[in-house]
Amino acid sequence: MGICIVMSILAMNDPVKFRKWELHPYTVMRNKEYYRIFTHAFIHAGWAHLLINMFVFWQFGTAVENSFEQIFGAVGTLYYTVLYLGAMAVAALPALKKHRDNFQYRAVGASGAVAAVLFSYIVLYPVNLLYFFGVIPIPAIILGILYLIYESRMENADDQIAHDAHFKGAVFGAVATVLFKPTLALDFFSKILTGITDWIG
Repeated sequence: MGICIVMSILAMNDPVKFRKWELHPYTVMRNKEYYRIFTHAFIHAGWAHLLINMFVFWQFGTAVENSFEQIFGAVGTLYYTVLYLGAMAVAALPALKKHRDNFQYRAVGASGAVAAVLFSYIVLYPVNLLYFFGVIPIPAIILGILYLIYESRMENADDQIAHDAHFKGAVFGAVATVLFKPTLALDFFSKILTGITDWIG
């Protein structure tokens, strides 16, 4: 969060830094400036963009990082770092492929990586209640499914939001968490089954 906040403030106040760090597939592919795959996810287009991403990151990232430390011990922080940085790269891949010849396309923001953290949380705590729009309580797994449906349907929308990056980041977060410890998949389904049984009972 500290890196995101500092780099975002620097970029918002210096157009040169902003252009140097943003994801610009045309430049990445032609000049081999692959560092942009990561730097773009540490900067944001404005304060609202930054605050929303950091709030979600703080809310779920704290729980996921603590859980990783409990599950994996000393390497928990390493797995958490791999989850976050890996999601940055995976979330950028659609844009690199789709817009490699589009000079006008540019993207910034940690949304793909934050989505990975959110879906890692959903794998770990599928029946925990989350508050849709901050008001409506809904199980995490249901919210996750709705999120994926929405991002999938909005992928081709012309709204300047990288819905494909959100979708890929989310899927990466869930898959990576299970790959770190495959038995978490069994725990995931067991918690859902228990939750359904409790709800019916």
